[in-house]
Amino acid sequence: MARADYIFTSESVSEGHPDKVCDRISDEIVDLVYREAKKTGTDPWSVRVACETLATTNRVVIAGEVRVPDSLMKKDKDGNIVINKRGEPVINPAKFKSAARKAIRSIGYEQDDFHWKTARIEVLLHSQSAHIAQGVDSAADEQGSEGAGDQGIM
Repeated sequence: MARADYIFTSESVSEGHPDKVCDRISDEIVDLVYREAKKTGTDPWSVRVACETLATTNRVVIAGEVRVPDSLMKKDKDGNIVINKRGEPVINPAKFKSAARKAIRSIGYEQDDFHWKTARIEVLLHSQSAHIAQGVDSAADEQGSEGAGDQGIM
């Protein structure tokens, strides 16, 4: 296709733009999961993070599907992993909130309308669905390569 046959566009945003803030928080979440995997001896190839982040005035929402080490799961008073009504393990939001605050602080946000200490952070992560896990894992098993579901770097 000749260059004159299409329009090329791109987006560039400056430091502090919500897109960059959200990318930084999502990166910190991925780093957290891999740090925990290493710390607990979990195979790093077994963890999964499909994380989306939204930021607005003093509020952050982290959502998506994950497969994480047990150390990032919610535990009952006896130390057993909490299971929800659908039979899925429940994510413990505390370390994810802390990771988001760390990212916001590293960017330098300390204003009244967006501050790493006071931002309301909501974690809506849940365990990776069995259907997606099966597709990702079977791709790796059958072809000897990593499956990506709908997330990945090509």
